[in-house]
Amino acid sequence: MFKGIVETTGKLKKIEKGSKKTFFYIEVNNFLRGVKIGDSISCDGVCLTVIKKDRNIFTVELMPETLRLTRFGDVGVGDLINLEKAMKLNSRIDGHFVMGHVDAVGRIDDVIEEGKYTDLVIKVPVKLIKYTPFKGSIGINGVSLTIAKSGKDWVKVCLITHTLEITNFSKLKKGDLVNLEIDMIARYLEQLIKKK
Repeated sequence: MFKGIVETTGKLKKIEKGSKKTFFYIEVNNFLRGVKIGDSISCDGVCLTVIKKDRNIFTVELMPETLRLTRFGDVGVGDLINLEKAMKLNSRIDGHFVMGHVDAVGRIDDVIEEGKYTDLVIKVPVKLIKYTPFKGSIGINGVSLTIAKSGKDWVKVCLITHTLEITNFSKLKKGDLVNLEIDMIARYLEQLIKKK
């Protein structure tokens, strides 16, 4: 489980594709201290397991389902990936609970720059819109963000300078794909109500 507070970005150094598995080699500075084989790391909001680790490169394995359901089927060597280590139960929860289980892929519909701030308008699958209320939370590429506005098939989020500096959001442009995860509380509430 994660908080949606990205710690840094890593560079996709190598992609190794097999018939049933794909391996990403991600290079990152000053991040892997304390990380062990088997640990979970949120990579653009996808919970992935570290299977190999060097001083500044770690390897994760992606199944075909992961490539199909996330933006990772469309990335290339050199792309930046948002990274967050799994949360510790003895620390503050600054964002919201993020599971690392991507619900869908969204598409950047507009990037609006207003002074030092940037707004993103993201096309969202219609089936997820009911989970995106005004001031609700959404995970975008693993970043916990507050929904500023939403329509029938889009959401708008506002980014502060710090978020732009520490994530891969400064590289996003119209048409780019992003991983989306709805708030888990909304998901569980819906299931409880359905079962009643």
